[in-house]
Amino acid sequence: MEEIQSQSDNYRSSSSSASSPTTRTRTRTTSTTTTSRVPLSNFYFLRKPGSLRQPISFEDSPEWEDTEIHNVLQPDEEDGEHEEEEEEEEERDHGDDSIRAATTTATVSPALSKLNSGSLPSIQIPESSTAVRKIAGASIVWKDLTVTIKGKRKYSDKVVKSSNGYALPGTLTVIMGPAKSGKSTLLRALSGRLRDPAKMFGEVFVNGAKSSLPYGSYGYVERESILIGSLTVREMLYYSALLQLPGFFQKKSLVEDAILAMSLGDCANKLIGGHCYMKGLRNGERRRISIARELVMRPHILFLDEPLYHLDSVSALLMMVTLKKLANTGCTLIFTMYQSSTEVFGLFDRICLLSNGNTLFFGETLACLQHFSNAGFPCPIMQSPSDHFLRAINTDFDRIIAMCKNWQDDHGDFSSVNMDTAVAIRTLEATYRSSNDAAAVESMILRLTEKEGPLLKSKGTASTATHVAVLTWRSLLIMSREWRYFWLRLILFMILSLCVGTIFSNLGHSLSSVVVRVTAIFVFVSFASLLSISGLPAHIKEIKVYSDEESNQHSGAFVFVLGNLLSSIPFLFLVSISSSLVFYFLVGLQDEFSLLMYFVLNFFMCLLVNEGLMLVVASIWQDVYCSMLTLVSLHVIMMLVAGYFRIRDELPGPVWTYPLSYLAFHTYSIQGLLENEYVGTSFAVGQVRTISGVQALHSAYNISPDSNAKWGNLLVLFVMAVGYRVVLFILLYFRVRKNIAICKFYACNRRSANKGR
Repeated sequence: MEEIQSQSDNYRSSSSSASSPTTRTRTRTTSTTTTSRVPLSNFYFLRKPGSLRQPISFEDSPEWEDTEIHNVLQPDEEDGEHEEEEEEEEERDHGDDSIRAATTTATVSPALSKLNSGSLPSIQIPESSTAVRKIAGASIVWKDLTVTIKGKRKYSDKVVKSSNGYALPGTLTVIMGPAKSGKSTLLRALSGRLRDPAKMFGEVFVNGAKSSLPYGSYGYVERESILIGSLTVREMLYYSALLQLPGFFQKKSLVEDAILAMSLGDCANKLIGGHCYMKGLRNGERRRISIARELVMRPHILFLDEPLYHLDSVSALLMMVTLKKLANTGCTLIFTMYQSSTEVFGLFDRICLLSNGNTLFFGETLACLQHFSNAGFPCPIMQSPSDHFLRAINTDFDRIIAMCKNWQDDHGDFSSVNMDTAVAIRTLEATYRSSNDAAAVESMILRLTEKEGPLLKSKGTASTATHVAVLTWRSLLIMSREWRYFWLRLILFMILSLCVGTIFSNLGHSLSSVVVRVTAIFVFVSFASLLSISGLPAHIKEIKVYSDEESNQHSGAFVFVLGNLLSSIPFLFLVSISSSLVFYFLVGLQDEFSLLMYFVLNFFMCLLVNEGLMLVVASIWQDVYCSMLTLVSLHVIMMLVAGYFRIRDELPGPVWTYPLSYLAFHTYSIQGLLENEYVGTSFAVGQVRTISGVQALHSAYNISPDSNAKWGNLLVLFVMAVGYRVVLFILLYFRVRKNIAICKFYACNRRSANKGR
């Protein structure tokens, strides 16, 4: 305790030195009176229940406990404002009797009752011309919640340790802390979305009952949601509503309500990410679209993982004001946050402060400032509260302290940063456990759980047929707008057909043209399959969209695979028939309609198999560079064993013949096309002798003399197309992409670059 006290005194002196001598003198003088001067400047804002409230000054004063806020309003103005607060609280209260009783009779922490006694002019939340419909929120309580993840933390396998807290309807509850403090893990535990091998211990109550959150009763927004840039905002939300809601809901009205709630009316008809040369939406608007996608279900509770991630200060403030307006409709909002400005901090109702999984504070925002002051860490003047909190509990600052001390040793008295973070964390944790704030939280938890309220019910889900139809139609729309997915490939295939066709044009039908004709077919099939890799970025984007929707139970592996297959068939058939016609007539293959249709069908099946292979590789890597490198390597190997450079029967057996040559779809496509061209044909050798086309090719390319062999090769291509889709379904359904060691090895570098949760 002596060490903690000495460190606290040093930090107190360093914090006090931040203010000017005049300010310190004025603080000491006013501490002996019953009031203290509050600046009339509207620079800092703090919320009181029901609306945005008074501007406050974060005085750098050790005598914080002894100060009271002076009321500068007239008595009649103050009474009117209190009446407005009571009316807003009554409108916001949608819980059962036990929740209502708990929220109105709960014990308020002494620190908050002292600091929150005044009322000053408040910020007006922007209201739309059309009122947003109310949402029946729900209370959520967590008691002694502990989450363990084996091996994720070096110091302990406990990511969250005995956390207590609650969230009420119509309020904003923020979980704040430094990187790797357990914020996102706690949020996932409350929403029931923990991933293996995480295990949760403790109790979670929803409306006073121990029950899990049913589908549709809550929404969860990831830190980085994937949106479809080829759709407009209204289209994106409408398709999401079709995937989430059963048929008896009025989807369009719910979409318009979500657009209104998130203030997206100005960009409702704009493309989200843009395509071609059209500019997309800003990050703040994209984040609000991600939230609006969950609001379509009108959830009782909304979980947000760092809603201000990658947003500038203006976009962050606009986002929080929008969320505040959403909370005023009755929804319960719980979100994580790493850091915030002072204006954003003033919008929070309650704050849960974490460090290394330990709860350092839970309660009202002003009470958190008082808690730090009581522990010996008052917030310096003109400093953001969240910056001050993180400065005190973030262990990464120890390295900065060491650097500052080294600079001080070299250049004299320079640094006043001398607080050990570990000491600060232990002090804050010990102070909170013995404080009245912790007792108030336990009292509120007891009141919220002593009587069960109404159970949340699922609104139902859309049928599988609806999912398949919606995903198919949406994919068709995306393909028609995404130039990289279809139009680029169509252009490349037409250029390839023209190049190969003109190079091998007018070959004739003599025996001497057989070798050249086989070369033309091999080049066309192999290079066309290789050019199909240009559609890989669109496939990776589709899989990421599926992963994001599947995590919220908006889609499934089966409906995604089937919808993708159905939507790709028209485009692939158009590509195959256009490029096949150009190549077929330029090279001068047999002029017969049935043979031409087989050529088109064979090439179409070849593209369908290649599409399935790309989806499988993309689902494993989910990265353009690694997926492209893998596909190019596979195509090169398939070309080598396709039977053109070396007959398949003469390939070395253990590896090249079995299994590589039998897994290469190029082999079956080229053999089928050669059999289609030469079975039933003959060539004159001299004036008397003739030789069949099969005999001319059998010794060099090992094609079958059976006229039905080409249909056997086509059947093999069909089986391979179905087989790749089955493999894709297995990968997506069992989420093998998250468990493959090579994928984890590659993904670790990308995760280390991101900010820890």
